[in-house]
Amino acid sequence: MERVKRVVVKVGSNVLTREDGTLDVTRMSSIVDQIAKLRKNGLEVILVSSGAVACGRSMLRSASRLDSVEQRQLFSAIGQVRLINLYFNLFKDYGISIGQVLTMKENFGTRMHYLNQRSCMEVMLQNKVIPVVNENDTVSVTELMFTDNDELSGLVASMMDADTLVILSNIDGIYNGSPKSQKSQVIETVSPEDDLSQYISTQKSGLGRGGMITKCGIARKVAEEGIRVIIANGKRENILTDLLLGSESPVHTEFVPAAHGASSVKKWIAHSSGFSKGSVMIDDNAVRALKGKGAVSLLPVGVTDIIGEFEEGDIITIMDRNSKPIAIGRASCSSTVAAAELGRHDCKPLVHYDYLSLI
Repeated sequence: MERVKRVVVKVGSNVLTREDGTLDVTRMSSIVDQIAKLRKNGLEVILVSSGAVACGRSMLRSASRLDSVEQRQLFSAIGQVRLINLYFNLFKDYGISIGQVLTMKENFGTRMHYLNQRSCMEVMLQNKVIPVVNENDTVSVTELMFTDNDELSGLVASMMDADTLVILSNIDGIYNGSPKSQKSQVIETVSPEDDLSQYISTQKSGLGRGGMITKCGIARKVAEEGIRVIIANGKRENILTDLLLGSESPVHTEFVPAAHGASSVKKWIAHSSGFSKGSVMIDDNAVRALKGKGAVSLLPVGVTDIIGEFEEGDIITIMDRNSKPIAIGRASCSSTVAAAELGRHDCKPLVHYDYLSLI
């Protein structure tokens, strides 16, 4: 098996909690034991861990009169302290230091903040410190929140140029039917051309915010960037060490990575659709050019309309004449300048191909 050098492990709420919603410290300890073994075998590990809200909820059950956002903020403020303290003590037994990284979606919205986060975690890894990453739910509000930690783990894996992203859930992977049916089987390998829409349930997990549809979407995007993605059952004993160190892997779903990975900037652009400040509409010729085999920039001659206001360097959405998004990119000029150059041949690209990513 090819050696994995840097792995991002995402542990979901349903892995770290019991049926009654309380934190499963035994399972948490098992995850730490396995990560320590991965470290001993030369792997760099970044842990993206859910569980703070569920942990806080189990500690304080008298907040039923608060609305959902207030509850989330309260539970995460209380639970994150206990969660990181447990991780600290469990890793300490192996002589491993950890560092807490609390982030928000807006921290990925600008290139400067993105690079600052990456630099912080690189320094931690260089000094043998395991970053433990979670969303800062205490200050996040609904419209600024990640879909769930699956989305966050995909962003982290992409940002940190990971070799592998392991998403641990409470089922073995993606099934070709209902996971509860004995006739259903796990889809072991997913290639870029495979259509999984008929197999993916839209049902969300009981304790987290996401579900398998989110995991699948993130897995596809990350695999397209050349990163191997595994969805597996975090409640199986020794799941991480069996997957990454064992000669025979337990049942799981693996997304085959693209042969050629994307650049750091392209990866950031690809995950930036949620930060778009405006849109441009392009004609059919421009659509065909962008979707062609070669690397093509978006020129003003192919732009038919400017929607919204944006500045140079902002992320913008590129749409066809039916308002369907086909790409995202970083604008090389403001919306005012772009509107003045609409349809012209003699202008520099509105979006250079180095800063453009097809959807």
